[in-house]
Order: sequence, then C-alpha cells, then structure tokens
Amino acid sequence: MDKLDLKHFRIDSEIELKNKATSYSLETNGKKVKDALKDTRRKLGKWQDKLYAHSKYAVLICIQGMDTAGKDSLIREVFKDFNSRGVVVHSFKVPTSLELKHDFLWRHYIALPARGKFGVFNRTHYENVLVTRVHPEYILGENLPDVTKLEDINEDFWEDRFNSIRDFEKHISENGTLIFKFFLHISKEEQRQRLLRRLNKPGKNWKFSPGDLKERALWDEYQTAYETAINSTSQPHAPWYIIPADDKDTARYLVAKILYDVLTEYKDVQEPELSPEIKNNLEEYREILKKRNLIITFLKFKKLCR
Repeated sequence: MDKLDLKHFRIDSEIELKNKATSYSLETNGKKVKDALKDTRRKLGKWQDKLYAHSKYAVLICIQGMDTAGKDSLIREVFKDFNSRGVVVHSFKVPTSLELKHDFLWRHYIALPARGKFGVFNRTHYENVLVTRVHPEYILGENLPDVTKLEDINEDFWEDRFNSIRDFEKHISENGTLIFKFFLHISKEEQRQRLLRRLNKPGKNWKFSPGDLKERALWDEYQTAYETAINSTSQPHAPWYIIPADDKDTARYLVAKILYDVLTEYKDVQEPELSPEIKNNLEEYREILKKRNLIITFLKFKKLCR
C-alpha cells in the first residue's frame, strides 16, 4: 500500500465520471487497511501539531459526494487522532435567511480555517453549482438583482459562478491555505444498498428521508453537475481527487494517505526555534524545576513526620 501512486486519483485533465472507478483494490485484507489508516492518521495528527506551532499555513479539506457516500464517517475516522484545537468541521446545510442575504461564498469564507489549523467542509461551496444546477429554482431564493426568472439562469450564469469559485480558491491559496477537494465516488447500486441498510437497521432509520429517493431519481443530472464542476475547477493549487468510495475503509485510507503524502512535502513546516536567550539557559531552567520538586517533596515528608 505504501507504493500507491496517489496521482492516479488527482484530476489534472478533463475527465468523464462514467469512466472513473467507484471501487479500488489495495490488494490486502480489511484489517491491514484499517491498521494502515490508524497509522496514517496518527502521523497526520503529529504533523498537525507542527502546523499549529508553525502557524503559517491553514489546510482546507472539502468533502463532496452523493447521499450515502460516507462523508460523515470518513471525517470521523480520518481526523480521530487530531488535537481538537487543531481541526474544525463545518457541515453546510440549506442556507439560512441571513446567509441568503449575502453572496453565495460568504458563509464559506467566514468558516475558513485560521493559519495553523485544519478546516473540513462537509459539503462545500460547490453545493452552489451542484444542487442548484440540478434545482435551478433554488437560485431564485437568493434574490439576486439580475435573476428574476429561471430563464436568467443560463450557461453564462454558471460560468460566472465557476469564475467566482476559482478566484476564491486562488485568493485563499495565495494567502497560505492549502486546499484539498475530495469527491467520494460511489456507484448507483452501492447507494441503493446503503439506503436499504438505513431502512433495515432501526438505529439507522433516522438517517432516511423520502427526499433521498427523489434525489436518487436525479442521479444522472447530479453526475453531470459533478463532472462539470470538477473539470471547471481542478487546478494545481486547488486540485480535485476522485476517491473510489464503494468500500468505506479504502476511501478513508486513500484520503488520509493523500493528505499525509502531500502535506509532508512542505518541509518548511517545523516547530519554531527557541530564542538564543532561552536556548542557552535550558539547563538553568531544569535546575530550578528540579529544586522546586525537591522542596515540595521535603515539605510533604515533613508534614507526614508531625
């Protein structure tokens, strides 16, 4: 697994989603895949500590996928070993009334991670060219000056949105944010099986909504929207990775491995050096602390002897 060519998953040229695999064999058993994930996420957690101390980069991770693609569980498993101060997850739902009073990128901009931190977007600014592409009537709810009817939402409108997204990502990249965009690619049959499991397991029933079936009926439209969005916005500073996601353990490992391998190429991310004044006096500080410990021990012993 260590010899994986992770460039295989990175999108550097135009693709057709129908030609991209939804499953991938790591040529090992499930236990070894889980063990590899545990090892990789521990190393990622340690690297995040250095990022926090270095404090010159932020990392933005965007997770997209069809319903049941495994976004929530992937986030839980990949970032399990992170210090909680170092990672913030945002799950973007239907825009609120306040969010609709701003441009479509506003709520994402204010949620960006600070330097030194990881930010995970569970569903992202791409919802604005995915769900709205399949349901253009939602755009009317944004109350835009030049959009008063569905006919106003034409190809020029979508190209403007892609331009805004490209500019947004370019701007944050130039200001120190490292961007990763993952599309969890599942097959329509795998989605059917996962929806059935939600219905068949009482503990999973709450996840099911009749609306899931309505959206599933628009599968082809969503695939076209994803394909267009990926082809329009995968750039060197903000690449898309298509992750075969029919097997959840494999998908989680691939995401963790890609993150670790790419991030550790940033050799400048190191703990800051101590100032010469502190560095030259480390032994003195140790002696002070040792003496303090001796005093406390002596006082405790004296108290016991009374």
